[in-house]
Amino acid sequence: MMTLEVVDERATQGRLAELYRRHAPAAARLAYLLTGDRTLSEDLVQEAFVRLAGRFVDMRNPDAFEAYLRRTVVNLTNSHFRRLRVERAYLERQRQAPPEARRSFPDLESRDELWQALQRLTGRQRAAIVLRFYEDLSEREIAEILECPPGTVKSLISRGMDALRGQVRGGEP
Repeated sequence: MMTLEVVDERATQGRLAELYRRHAPAAARLAYLLTGDRTLSEDLVQEAFVRLAGRFVDMRNPDAFEAYLRRTVVNLTNSHFRRLRVERAYLERQRQAPPEARRSFPDLESRDELWQALQRLTGRQRAAIVLRFYEDLSEREIAEILECPPGTVKSLISRGMDALRGQVRGGEP
């Protein structure tokens, strides 16, 4: 005989699996547009679902899952790029160190040259543009996700689009 706890746990797992089937592909596309790296985007989506699974039982409005997931993917992407900036700053300091104090480091310049125009934007600009034009969210919705005023969203999108136009035309803005 099954206890109510076992039945409730199976029901929760079934609902979470259904949410994963329904929302993971869109979350992966969002993460890919934010990162430009398919493997990283899959990892970020997986991490987002792991984080949300712990909160799923307490979620007041299950219909808001998509918004929570989107917000979590954007936050995880921002955290990833923040860590990457710290790593690059460390590597740059090491590169400038005397030859006897440094080891062999990867060639970051050639890797950076491979980034496409969207990926050259700041994380917030990239997030604002992707959320606006790919996710088709309003400025108010983007402002909630990025935790900033709608005016800031307008500025991020405007400056990001100007930078993209400059890069597409063959030169940095």
